[in-house]
Amino acid sequence: MRRTRFDAALDKRAHIKKCESDGNIADSTEVRMALMSRVKRGEITLEQAQAELKKIQRTAKKNGMKTRSQAWNEG
Repeated sequence: MRRTRFDAALDKRAHIKKCESDGNIADSTEVRMALMSRVKRGEITLEQAQAELKKIQRTAKKNGMKTRSQAWNEG
């Protein structure tokens, strides 16, 4: 039986969830949600949040972590 694209996507999502629960993802869903809550409260603008997310993604490797896209490509 062949592995379908759907099965591959499920495996990739499971891999991302596992990495996030292990704390290996720099730009995890929790970090993204925290940024968006700051935007909704009016503390920062959307552009500032996007810039901060890009900074987090740039420094991920230096901090010994991965980004969500790197984990997706691994999975």
